[in-house]
Amino acid sequence: MSGFGFDTLALLAAVGFAGPLVASLPHLRIPLVIGELLAGLVLGKTGFGVLDESNPTFQLFANIGFALVMFVVGTHVPIRSPDVRAALPRAFARAVLCGVVATALGVGLAWQFGTGHAALYAVLMASSSAALALPVIDSLRMQGPPVLSLTAQIAIADAACIVLLPLVIDLRRATTAALGAVAIAGCAGLLFLVLLAADRQGWRQRAHDYSEKHKLALELRTNLFFLFALAALALSTHVSVMLAGFALGLVIAAVGEPRRLARQLFGITEGFFAPLFFVWLGASLRVRDLGAHPKLILLGAGLGLGALLAHCVARLLGQPLTLAVLSAAQLGVPVAAATIGTEEHLLVAGEAAALMLGALVTIAATSVAAVFAARRLSRVGVAQSPSD
Repeated sequence: MSGFGFDTLALLAAVGFAGPLVASLPHLRIPLVIGELLAGLVLGKTGFGVLDESNPTFQLFANIGFALVMFVVGTHVPIRSPDVRAALPRAFARAVLCGVVATALGVGLAWQFGTGHAALYAVLMASSSAALALPVIDSLRMQGPPVLSLTAQIAIADAACIVLLPLVIDLRRATTAALGAVAIAGCAGLLFLVLLAADRQGWRQRAHDYSEKHKLALELRTNLFFLFALAALALSTHVSVMLAGFALGLVIAAVGEPRRLARQLFGITEGFFAPLFFVWLGASLRVRDLGAHPKLILLGAGLGLGALLAHCVARLLGQPLTLAVLSAAQLGVPVAAATIGTEEHLLVAGEAAALMLGALVTIAATSVAAVFAARRLSRVGVAQSPSD
């Protein structure tokens, strides 16, 4: 692909259907992104080389998709739920215990494979994915105190690891990344106060009503402005757009996301930019390097199994084993690590693919665990109908 025009956009829109096609396979519960990543692998460096992931326009579109994906992830964190906030102490203890075990495992894996990325591996194995796990919980109608505690734990792990990732992926720039993260957090906090004041004054509701009456999509326009402004700040302070998107998502989740905005975000993100980003990520991965360096396959398996082990230790604090496995679901943090590591050339050849392999191991395990967890909760009378 020498250029980036409408022919390329048509191709990307077409291969984006790989996600829904793979996800439609019965009984497997395969996430959409798996099909999109596979399409990128086939058309990118690993496959036929049709897509050039180094094309500047392609990279810009992929970064927009990355920021939007992390924005949506942030909006999925249930900050406003009082039940989830009440479950925070026990959930925090489990997340900390998981982090301690993940740190020990990260040191062991980095020593065994000689990569020097102990801190990165620890963050990856301690992470959870609210964007992946919470929809599964909702679809299986899992409710009750254990599920609320699990939701809080996933939110804590997801938020903490997304913040920590830019700091640990390149320890030489940790100070710079920390200052950039503080700048993003400060701007996000100021934006939260402004939106909260606007909400209390009724300005947001009046703007919403005016936008709906005249079909202006003002909420979407405003949030895209905030997102792109924070992304620009992130890049100028040498921080990934991942943190900008996630921080804005948390702000919107804390203030309250209008349903209309949620639908608009869903359309623009899941309809085009998210599939484009995951296709780009797949195109940028060098899976062939796993064949040239077979030990990296073991690294990927080790990261996936290590994540499951680290989260299963929460069984010691009373968490059911199936829910502990479900909390190990990973997606956003490994994707971000592979993306940042590839763009900044921070990983050894094939290591990005190994990170994604580890995430796939957790996804496979949590897909099975979710079904068993739902059955167990149903047997003990915890699962309820949506109307309860």
